[in-house]
Formats: sequence, structure tokens, C-alpha cells
Amino acid sequence: MDDDEIRRLAAFRLLLRQFESFTEQAAQACGLTSLQYQALLAIKAHEADGAATVTALAQSLLVKHNSAVGLVDRMEQLGLVSRGHPEGDRRSVVVQLTPRGRRIVYQLASQYRSELHRMAPEIGRNARRFAQAPEA
Repeated sequence: MDDDEIRRLAAFRLLLRQFESFTEQAAQACGLTSLQYQALLAIKAHEADGAATVTALAQSLLVKHNSAVGLVDRMEQLGLVSRGHPEGDRRSVVVQLTPRGRRIVYQLASQYRSELHRMAPEIGRNARRFAQAPEA
């Protein structure tokens, strides 16, 4: 690996961090943490399969089950989600968006999509460089 490759890696990492910073600030403007928005997004994505379980949410967010439970507790207190049990299975807990949670996820997703559209050309250029086999 040469110095140019190191600079490309650093530039790509900066792009990722810039997007992450943008998402954190946008979530904060809505009174959420970045993780709470990611959870809303994951819950919304699971709606196609019915509803998100706390276990599926933990897997989607790459967090431990007990961390997902605490996250859902806080989001429920904010009126973003509700939870219940699927019919016939008292062991599982499903999480659904409230109207407020749904409104916020769409609002933030739209902002994030616009930011990704703005950043896409540069992200694409960097990603194509890394798609090539590394030189030995």
C-alpha cells in the first residue's frame, strides 16, 4: 500500500464521517439521537415483513438485546413507537411506529436522501477505486 492509497482511504473515511455528522445534526434537530433515527428506519423497513421484533431490531442496529430494549423504552417515552406481542406468542415483543415516529422517519429520510444525492458523485468515485483489486 502506498501513500496515495492511504490518502484515498482517508478521503473516503472523511466522506463517511461527514455524512454521519450530517445525520447526527439532523436527528438532533428533531430531538433524537442518531441511534434513535436508525432504529426508526429499521422498524419502518421491517414493516414489509409485518413488524419488527426487539430481537430483529437489535440485530439490525448491531447492538445487544438489552440495549435494544432500553432504546425502545426511551423511544416509547418519546411517543415514537409502541410495543406489543404478536398474536399467539407472548415471548416476542414487536415494535411499531406511532404516527409521530412515522412522520419523523419520513422527514429525516428525505433529508438524508438529499444529502446522499449531493455526496453521491464523490462517494461513487471513491468506491470505484476500492472496487478494483488492490495492487500487490
